[in-house]
Amino acid sequence: MRRIPLQTLPTFRAVAVLSNLRAAADQLHLTHSAISQQIRLLEEQLGFALFDRRGRRVVLNAAGAAFLRAVEPALAQIDEGVRAAAVAAGGMEQRLRITVLPSFARHWLLPRMANWRAQHPDIAVELHTSLQMMDLKRDGFHAAFRQGQGPWRGLDGICFMDSPLVAVCTPEDAQRVANMPASALALEPLLGDAVRWEHWFAQSGHRCRVNPVAVFNDMGMLVQAAEQGMGIALVRQLVAADALRDGSLVQISSVTLSDDGADAFWLLYPPELKDWPPLVAWRAWMGAELQRSAAALHLPPTCL
Repeated sequence: MRRIPLQTLPTFRAVAVLSNLRAAADQLHLTHSAISQQIRLLEEQLGFALFDRRGRRVVLNAAGAAFLRAVEPALAQIDEGVRAAAVAAGGMEQRLRITVLPSFARHWLLPRMANWRAQHPDIAVELHTSLQMMDLKRDGFHAAFRQGQGPWRGLDGICFMDSPLVAVCTPEDAQRVANMPASALALEPLLGDAVRWEHWFAQSGHRCRVNPVAVFNDMGMLVQAAEQGMGIALVRQLVAADALRDGSLVQISSVTLSDDGADAFWLLYPPELKDWPPLVAWRAWMGAELQRSAAALHLPPTCL
């Protein structure tokens, strides 16, 4: 059995991710020649090439891709072990890095972060807001909140928010449309997906074609648009929980629409971090906060 020079594995991972020896050297604070020597040593010991050379770029070949899949979980566990050891040795504060959809952070997560800090003063949370799906391992994140159905390749996930869709608007608009028949309501400024609205009207016993005045690819933005009086929005009840509780939005009908979970909110993380204590604590806290939101609106338990 070949003995793998373990010191070369972090170098191999950096080159595999960056596809450039010089960039890997800068990241690892090594010389270009040291990086080249380590890759050559690893390939010689394995007995086969891991990269194809394309000008200044080095690209994983099939063998290199298979090798990366095999060693990445072990390297990630070592990284987390080093961080945990540093915390234990120096009493350092643990840090959880999470990438989050901006409007989800604003509408639901940030108002609850004081509760997190009170319960877990030893675990700092670094929130990064982005509409883009980040590469968690490459970019150094422990978890991500994203919206959709997946598949989330290479990640484990928990559906945290998949509540029914409800029609909401400002109190002023709610008062104005209170006694309108469904046929008249369909002529109001509607916000959100047309197909979902048509299904909602069908649930109300009225079949019609609708033409929403605005469609959003982010449920939190949809809630915000409704709060600003743009029209009547079809939103997930739990996403709008705070606005419904404080009265800035009103649910105008008892009709609810369950759909295929296309815009459900998920907490995603690398499988090897599933049992990492800070992430375990975060999952448990999120579940408790969601159940609290559901209870405040007298809703059934969430999909957690």
